Amino acid sequence: MANLKPERSVTMSDIQTMTLRTNSAGMKQATDILRKGGLLAFPTETVYGLGADATQDLAVARIYAAKGRPTFNPLIAHFPDADSAKSHVHWSEEADILTNTFWPGAITLVLEKRQDSTLSALLSTGLSSVAIRVPDHSIASNLLHQFSSPIAAPSANPSGAISPTKPEHVLSSLAGKIEGVIDAGACRLGLESTIIDLTVAPTLLRPGGIPVEIIEDCLGKKLQNTQAKDGIKAPGQLSSHYAPCAKLRLNATSALDEEVLIGFGDMECDLNLSQDADLTEAAAHLFAHLHFLDKKGVACIAVAPVPQHGLGQAINDRLIRAAAPRD
Repeated sequence: MANLKPERSVTMSDIQTMTLRTNSAGMKQATDILRKGGLLAFPTETVYGLGADATQDLAVARIYAAKGRPTFNPLIAHFPDADSAKSHVHWSEEADILTNTFWPGAITLVLEKRQDSTLSALLSTGLSSVAIRVPDHSIASNLLHQFSSPIAAPSANPSGAISPTKPEHVLSSLAGKIEGVIDAGACRLGLESTIIDLTVAPTLLRPGGIPVEIIEDCLGKKLQNTQAKDGIKAPGQLSSHYAPCAKLRLNATSALDEEVLIGFGDMECDLNLSQDADLTEAAAHLFAHLHFLDKKGVACIAVAPVPQHGLGQAINDRLIRAAAPRD
């Protein structure tokens, strides 16, 4: 089992969060942070991830501590390519189909973990399965190839809060708790990956950056669906998640008193996810708009209806969880 100790133990009082550039010097600093058991926020095409060496128990445990994340909520292991991932999981024909089509890209697969895998058991939270992904972002890919080890990386934000799509989102909530963030600007997609469980008949665990309809066309079959009450097997299944400080009211056609209206399509509103009703644009703007309104101290947000197809399914999933009662 991989239980490698970092070169030194890092306590919260030790940490000065560095903003790293994407040049060779910055990437060397980034890999040095990971090798020492540190925490590094880095960009992917979906959102910024909070990375740690996925083979170091202590480093992975620090992710949970920095985020305040429930220890029953699994993490995703990121790899530079499919071949490097295969040595850690029991592969399948369906995994081949999906990865040949969508990797690198915004789809995460849950597969049974091999007994000889060096991944920390903390990623799987006691499950026999593990979630894996190959991101489609040049900086993330460069980091993974240079580091030469899988990187555990949930979204780089406090647990349950709005996911970060820009480096300033990371710094506003995690500065002083992590060693560094790679500044590569805004993420392209702005929504987390779609998660498919392949330990059973292909099952949707979380809608995300690749629409369900496209995945079903690729597999030639409908995906099964699961609910969090069936057990947490992957990130993004908690009922309350992605939440701003403000209260959210969904499917609104106009704002009530003291509300700020986030619109969709050609309508009167304060902020628009997409004036042209483009779901890709709406996905990219969703978390950024919520972060902006949080920073402004808005107390109540109304959100216009978003169609329940394509990326709209993932957008609505995030909105429903963001509007859910909070513990």
